[in-house]
Amino acid sequence: MSPTVRVAPSILSADFGRLADEVAAVERAGADYVHVDVMDGCFVPNITLGPVVVEAVRRATRLPLDVHLMIVQPERYIDAFVKAGANIVTVHVETSPHLNRTLQQIRSAGATPSVVLNPATPLSAVEEVLSDVGQVLVMSVNPGFGGQSFIPATVDRVRRLRAMLAARGLEDTVDIEVDGGINAKTAAEVVAAGARVLVAGSSIFGTKDYAAAIRSLRPAVPSPSGRGKQG
Repeated sequence: MSPTVRVAPSILSADFGRLADEVAAVERAGADYVHVDVMDGCFVPNITLGPVVVEAVRRATRLPLDVHLMIVQPERYIDAFVKAGANIVTVHVETSPHLNRTLQQIRSAGATPSVVLNPATPLSAVEEVLSDVGQVLVMSVNPGFGGQSFIPATVDRVRRLRAMLAARGLEDTVDIEVDGGINAKTAAEVVAAGARVLVAGSSIFGTKDYAAAIRSLRPAVPSPSGRGKQG
């Protein structure tokens, strides 16, 4: 993977009455992915959208769609989301008792498999599937709502996850993504710890200048010698 920082605006914070325009705007502003939060009102206390909306977002952008399934029994819906246009599909370890099989299903459907951890779920829960994924998403808030405050302990979790990947020779093939409370300050902290993909909602869609907001979320990536390399 490239050592640059990639930014994935979350449409959870977009104006849904102008969703296609909002997606096109963040693409013009320099976004790398479009992050789509799918909530079922069961695993998390909110309901958002399904494959039909993902299909509409797909028509509005050429960017990869990073689809985060905050739902129970995700294996029932993976094929539908990939068919709708998802490029990356993220499932929660907490909802996937047969996680290896679910990740294989994502890959077989034609998308990049990704796994996500809630803030209180130990990193060891994904240890056995690190070689099966292209991305690990570390939640820096409890999932279910946008606009929450960043949980500071996330920084150490990212650092320890980066060490786990390095010990297995996977640091260049598996991305660490962080989602929740990301702004210029917290972005710099998690990137220094090893994150390379940042999900941001209100800190982008809540501003008047999407391009400036996205630029502010691309801190320098530390080089092995300790000197920063601009992402």
